[in-house]
Amino acid sequence: MSEAHVKTQIEDLKTLLNQYNYEYHVLDKPSVPDAEYDQKLHELIKLEQEHPDLRTDDSPTQRIGGEPIEGFEKVQHRAPMLSLGNAFNEQDLRDFDRRVRQGVGGDIHYVCELKIDGLAVSLLYEEGRFVRGATRGDGTTGEDITNNLKTIRSIPLQLNQNITLEVRGEAFMPKASFEKLNQTREQEDLEPFANPRNAAAGSLRQLDPKIAAKRNLDIFVYGAGLYEGKNIGSHSESLSYMSELGFKANPEWRRCTSIDEVIEYVNGWVERRSDLNYEIDGIVIKVDSLDQQDELGTTVKSPRWAIAYKFPAEEVITQLEGIELSVGRTGVVTPTAHLKAVQVAGTTVKRASLHNEDLIREKDIKIGDYVVIKKAGDIIPEVVNVIEDRRTGDEQDFNMPENCPECDSELVRIEDEVALRCINPKCPAQIREGLIHFVSRNAMNIDGLGEKVITQLFNENLIQDVANLFELQRDELLKLERMGEKSTDNLLHAIETSKVNSLERLLFGLGIRHVGAKAAKTLAEHFETMERLQNATLEDLTAIHEIGEKMADSVVLYFEKPEVDQLIEHLRQVGVNMEYKGIKRSEVEDVDSPFNGKTIVLTGKLQQLSRNDAKAEIERLGGKVTGSVSKSTNLLIAGEDAGSKLTKAEKLGIEIWTEEDFITELNN
Repeated sequence: MSEAHVKTQIEDLKTLLNQYNYEYHVLDKPSVPDAEYDQKLHELIKLEQEHPDLRTDDSPTQRIGGEPIEGFEKVQHRAPMLSLGNAFNEQDLRDFDRRVRQGVGGDIHYVCELKIDGLAVSLLYEEGRFVRGATRGDGTTGEDITNNLKTIRSIPLQLNQNITLEVRGEAFMPKASFEKLNQTREQEDLEPFANPRNAAAGSLRQLDPKIAAKRNLDIFVYGAGLYEGKNIGSHSESLSYMSELGFKANPEWRRCTSIDEVIEYVNGWVERRSDLNYEIDGIVIKVDSLDQQDELGTTVKSPRWAIAYKFPAEEVITQLEGIELSVGRTGVVTPTAHLKAVQVAGTTVKRASLHNEDLIREKDIKIGDYVVIKKAGDIIPEVVNVIEDRRTGDEQDFNMPENCPECDSELVRIEDEVALRCINPKCPAQIREGLIHFVSRNAMNIDGLGEKVITQLFNENLIQDVANLFELQRDELLKLERMGEKSTDNLLHAIETSKVNSLERLLFGLGIRHVGAKAAKTLAEHFETMERLQNATLEDLTAIHEIGEKMADSVVLYFEKPEVDQLIEHLRQVGVNMEYKGIKRSEVEDVDSPFNGKTIVLTGKLQQLSRNDAKAEIERLGGKVTGSVSKSTNLLIAGEDAGSKLTKAEKLGIEIWTEEDFITELNN
């Protein structure tokens, strides 16, 4: 058989199998028995094994799952994946409608869609072929999970048209697949997943795609971050067009002509949500017109043209089996209810917050009580009240201990506070929690140092304070469980990189009482160096507009401690930066640049700078970066593959620069 004939056979089989797959997993209307599909797939596998040079990434055989990978690479989305603001009641929806009407003139139509409780992903297609899939991540940068996403059979590997676009969707695990997976895990003595969302996220972050392939995930697409070569005027048109291309869009969406229709749609699904074979946690409402979306624009985090209605909290009854105590990084001892496992708002709940001793007394909570548990969205479950009619007399009162459950030091109640505190600076729990805070995203942001790794390092006596993190040795880490050569090298690189962080990250990471991330930035910008802040008086601190007396007191008391002096000196010796590297407001106001005071949009793929670096440079020079083009936009900087934003900027007569123009101006 000639090579050309084999190639034709392979292409014919791929086309046929893709069609069968689309009919089964997207349309839910299979045209052939499973045995026929399996037979054709086996023929294709055999041909590709005999002719490996003819195997392509869009072949149906690639859905089986390839070889395991060592880790996920970070990738940048071509357009940001923004989060949505929330609505919790009818008034919130009417307020959203009022803001939209104030922002744009003319008729407003909305599109309502079910809010799938899964994992948001981005799918990139080039010339009709699926080339990359990524998690949402921080909205700008996600993790490349292409091989795992290929195992979801409702994701087309080849579109019906050779178009380039970036599609957003929600990957999820159907209820039946979730129940089957947990049954298998329990048989294997593994911890069951708490809910389908966690199961879906865990499946897509497996390093071995074969595991994801076994878990029967599905997806609904809900929007496109980038179209090229196609003029789309509305979101409803976009949903219909994506279905034409071969994507699976949720069929329950509806176009509404008023906010009253939206509320009717929402109320209907509050009652019917349990009838679905997948979990939803709300309704997403979007302005239909894309021009109106652009006119409304976005905030830093969320679009002004969309909102997520979150379903009301669910309440259930379960038994309180015990009360556990934990010690936080500030020494506060917090009681937590240990519950008989129960499903609340789609989640298996075993614990609920009790906040403090006063709340336990106020609600007359006893160990053994039947209690009402409430959970709303991602909020930690709480105990609403006790069912006194169910008491048998065997319930036990709970009393807070006099000593710390971790170090046995005497607990104290500081004046005007309800919480009990351990004030022993050597308390292991406080040290451990402080270390976890120090490496967190808003603090030193050391990738790879999660809670489990910190706990392991602490228990192995490799770290006792934050400065020890910068003295970790490769041979020490390699001896730890689950620390291979690559993960060890990555961790050491992340620790080394964090040394150059600007001062505000270090200040926030130190965990000074009352000093949050915003206050840390204010202090770092004002004093510029750690040494100046250490020597600041109460008067120096309260003279800063954003710093109150309570916070100033806390900062002065913190730096008066000899052990803090020693820690700061230790951090300085291991090479941690002690200076502010950010933009000073006075510099931004006075800067002489073509960006100063202008609203700027970045679009397309930049080659010489990352999107975040370009944004930082513009802001340093006094400009403001937004995500959408409107009449108020002063300048658009267009990289490669610039799409609809470039077209709109041209129509509005907005000044347009290439990346080379931008780099030249920066160099000047």
